[in-house]
Amino acid sequence: MPLDIVTFGCRLNAFESEAIRRHAEAAGLDDAIIVNTCAVTSEAERQARQAIRKLRREHPSARLIVTGCAAQIDPARFAAMPEVDTVLGNAEKMRAESYRDLRAGVSAGDIFSVHETASHLVEGFDGRARAIVQVQQGCDHRCTFCIIPYGRGASRSVPAAGVIAQARLLVERGYRELVLTGVDVTSYRPSLGALCRDLLDAVPDLPRLRLTSLDPAEIDDDLWALIADEPRLMPHLHLSLQAGDDLILKRMKRRHSRAQALTVAARARDLRPGIALGADLIAGFPTESDDAFANTLAAVEEMSLDYLHVFPFSPRPGTPASRMPQVKGDTVRARAARLREAGTAALAKSLAGRVGSIAQVLIERDGVGRTEHYAPVRFVGAHASGSVVPMRLASSDGAHLVAVPA
Repeated sequence: MPLDIVTFGCRLNAFESEAIRRHAEAAGLDDAIIVNTCAVTSEAERQARQAIRKLRREHPSARLIVTGCAAQIDPARFAAMPEVDTVLGNAEKMRAESYRDLRAGVSAGDIFSVHETASHLVEGFDGRARAIVQVQQGCDHRCTFCIIPYGRGASRSVPAAGVIAQARLLVERGYRELVLTGVDVTSYRPSLGALCRDLLDAVPDLPRLRLTSLDPAEIDDDLWALIADEPRLMPHLHLSLQAGDDLILKRMKRRHSRAQALTVAARARDLRPGIALGADLIAGFPTESDDAFANTLAAVEEMSLDYLHVFPFSPRPGTPASRMPQVKGDTVRARAARLREAGTAALAKSLAGRVGSIAQVLIERDGVGRTEHYAPVRFVGAHASGSVVPMRLASSDGAHLVAVPA
């Protein structure tokens, strides 16, 4: 069988899987499956283990290699699975020599001993209309619910020259939209805004640059200036909000307050009228009272959020939040459902407000695309995946905009 890579989790993992593919193919590795795991929730780990068992049943003779955050955090657990041949840590998976000299067992060093993140030139992403560019790795913060720093290590930035080289290559390959990604992208040094400005100046043929999750406490002045004045920076920001109650934010060890989050949303809308705002929210964090949840629910409307990513709280062993008084499971699920309902209503309202306008739609596949505001679009007609097509937004069904030729 040919080399197969199975990816779980975030955009950073998706980027790294393409670099892994290049290293493994250069090493002549075939009849192998590489599983790039995620550890953001216990459910993500469970799904990875389930997939590993299924892959072994379907491919009994293949070499099965497990890597990614879950493998870095608990390599012994994956090595003990009879289906697994090799476990690679998060640093090891990015090294070409790991695949040239692949051995059985565990190769996972201390991730906190890694102090640099080299750029990896990726030529494309199969099946993706937009391309991902890694700019940063690791995290220096210790949110009480999060295990990811122990899978990714300390924060470190990809040198700007490497980011620009990667962006230029992808644009030469025909990509019209690039998404900058990392574990904590706003910790990029010297600043994320300066990097974006330099990238856009150096790659004038790039029409669309998009950002992933931003920490509301770390949006720098250069980035605010680009939000206001740079049309190639997409009018869509996704905030790592997590909660809308000050006591819960403090217990999460977040670095922004409720008022600061509201100010960030208001400033973004003042600088870029019509901008779309999304947010990550956790439902049922330990000690969350009815009033605290009500504050989070109210923040959705007060910030005029367009999109929500809702996560029911799931305790991760080894994190401080796992040792806090837990909210009952049925309450967590009910609160998550209420937040998702609020997200559905917010999206419907946002989409309705864009009906009648002309949008530049990035074609993802036949009949499906996204506007510059990241609004989902359906249309009739054939267009090449990855192309950007002007369309008139004729109506909305509440979950998608329906577009016709402009």
